[in-house]
Order: sequence, then structure tokens, then C-alpha cells
Amino acid sequence: MNPKEIRIEEYDYALPDERIAKFPLAKRDESKLLLYKEGEIGETVFKHLPDYLPQEALMVFNNTRVIQARLLFQKQTGARIEVFCLEPHTPHDYALIFQQTERCRWTCLIGNLKKWKEGKLERMIPIKGKEVKLTAERISSRGDSHVVELAWDDASLTFAEVLDAAGVLPIPPYLHRETEKSDLQTYQTVYSKIKGSVAAPTAGLHFTPEVLTDIDTRGIEREEVTLHVGAGTFKPVKSETIEGHEMHTEFISVRKSTIEHIRRKLGHVIAVGTTSVRTLESLYYIGVLLDKNPNATSEELVVPQWMPYEETNNRLSADDALSRILDYLERHGAEQLVTATQIIIAPGYTFKVVRGIVTNFHQPKSTLLLLISAFVKGNWRPIYDYALGHEFRFLSYGDSSLLL
Repeated sequence: MNPKEIRIEEYDYALPDERIAKFPLAKRDESKLLLYKEGEIGETVFKHLPDYLPQEALMVFNNTRVIQARLLFQKQTGARIEVFCLEPHTPHDYALIFQQTERCRWTCLIGNLKKWKEGKLERMIPIKGKEVKLTAERISSRGDSHVVELAWDDASLTFAEVLDAAGVLPIPPYLHRETEKSDLQTYQTVYSKIKGSVAAPTAGLHFTPEVLTDIDTRGIEREEVTLHVGAGTFKPVKSETIEGHEMHTEFISVRKSTIEHIRRKLGHVIAVGTTSVRTLESLYYIGVLLDKNPNATSEELVVPQWMPYEETNNRLSADDALSRILDYLERHGAEQLVTATQIIIAPGYTFKVVRGIVTNFHQPKSTLLLLISAFVKGNWRPIYDYALGHEFRFLSYGDSSLLL
């Protein structure tokens, strides 16, 4: 069957609201862990995860850090406008935009747009004992996204400092509650480093320093990649078939040394979270793009949504695909690959790099559930029936699973 013809209603299931975890457990690694291997299903506690990892495994984590992307403004009329920073526009680079002083531009979603026809929004924010004026001006619009210029009247402050002081952490909308102070810590992984996501790579929320130490003690190897999670992760599939669903483009960055390590451990790679899966599988298709055009620019190395489902794009071995990337980095004297991906992984997809996944339980009719179904060869429903029947907690702050 052509993956584009998959009917999303076939990936629906009843998820009672009381099964959605509104808050995390007090101790991250006390969550439940479903175990799935070759059709067999069992369960344990997450802190025992290392007991079930293959000795030769290479675990790959997404080290992105969630930013306080929601900026709230109040007009003199009393109308509340929300500016939700999605991705950098000018400069179009995460590291650079957080270092900007005085002004920068972001591609944003805008809440209550009908109340903001024109003009600048402004608010005062206390930073380092002084009052700083922050303004927002809409520059252009395309569909439901808008380019907004943010400016502040203190040149000694970086945008990172402004956002930390003025922004609100964007917890998932399905939690149906406001962000609380505790979320600033609990909605970040303990290994998060690189600012840029508007949603957490939630499979990583269960890991504690103790679990990571246990993994290391057993000689199981670890690597990190970066994929900045966009708001599209919560975007429901509204079309009858997935052909009508457009995936958001997401920024990825992978070090050259990490790609070398993955290449040495092909056949043993376990991805922590669907974001790591998308990054790792995108590497294969970046290699394919370079095989076709060794002189491609970084803009030409963005993986298109449907690229994996064309037969001509699946003839390289994973080893050859990764070697094409390493050759490319060598020629450019670069220590990391920086590009983006729009990949959709759905039933009919053949995994090139990933052999195991640590992941939470996902929303009905979501692209993340399609990815899980692809990995377990369509056997997702028994897994979810087991979780629902054994008091597992669902979604971002819920329990976890190890799929091998």
C-alpha cells in the first residue's frame, strides 16, 4: 500500500482524559516502562531500563532544550495577544539569534490575531533589577505563520536573557492547564543543552543521572544529536489520508564524530524518542542526496517529506550513506552537519539506522503513532491496549516504552 493512502482513522484509539498525565511523577525514573520485543509485551520500572538494553547498543539522545517561547502582551484595550516564537527568521540560526542585542526576527504563531490589526505591541519586563521595554511588530504573514520583529531598549541584554525573563515555557496544549514553575525543570531533560525547541523530546524526561550512570557502567555507549522540536509535533492530522498532511521542517545538527560512531555501530542503534529517530533516519537520506549531488549546499540537504517512499532513494547501504556525509564534511572542513528535515515515517517505511526506540505513548491519529506503527510492523494496537489495560500514563508526562 502507498503510505500516502493511509487513512488516519485507522490510527485512532480511545484515550480517556484521566489517562493523560497532567504532571510528572515526583521521581522521573519511577515511571512504568513497557517492554516490547518480537511481539512479546511485558513491563517494569524505568530505572531498570539498563537491564533490558543490548550490551552492544549505542543509545542516541536529543540534547535540545525547550525555550520559553510564549510571549504575552496586553493591549490598552485589554486584549491579550500571544506571540509564539517558532523558529529564527533573522538571523536564521539558533545560536546567533540568542546572541542578538536590541532586535531580532522570528517566525511566529499569533494567538488572538484578530485583535492585533496593526501597530506595535509593548510591555515592560524586569531584568537584572531594571525595567526593559520589549516591543513586537508584525512584518509579514504567510498562512498561519507571521514574521515578527522583537526589539528591546537595552543593548547590554541578549535575546536569550530577554526570553528567559519575558517568556513562558510552552507545555503541551492537551494538558489543559497553565505552565507552572515546576515545569521549568520537569519539562526539560537532565541532559538538555542546546536551546531551540518549543516542545520537549519527552522520551528523555524519564532519564535521571543515576540511570545514565548505570548505562555507562555497563559499557553501553551514548551519543547526542540535536533536533529542535517544532509546534508541528502537536499538529493533528486533519486530512482523511496522510497525503494531505504537511510535516513542519525541523532543524537538525549532528557532530562529525557522532556520525562516525553511528557508522561503527550500525545494527545496534537505539534512539531515545521519536525526534532522535527522525534525525537518525534523515541522515540516511542526506547521504542519498549527497550521492546524487556531492556539491549540494546545506539548503539542498533538507530531507523532503516523501523522499523515503521512492524506490530510487533506497538503494544505498546505510554505511555508504553515512560515508557520503563524512566525505562531504571532510571536504568542507566542517565538524558538524547542520541542515533540516521534513521526513514523515509511516507504515511502509524501512528503517535504515534505528534498531530500537525508547518512547512515550502518543496521541491518537498523530504522525508519532504512525512512526511507532512503522517500527513495530503495524503491531501498535496490542501495545497500546496493554498500556491502557495496565494503568500506564499517557503523553508527554506519562510512562515510557522500550521497543526492540
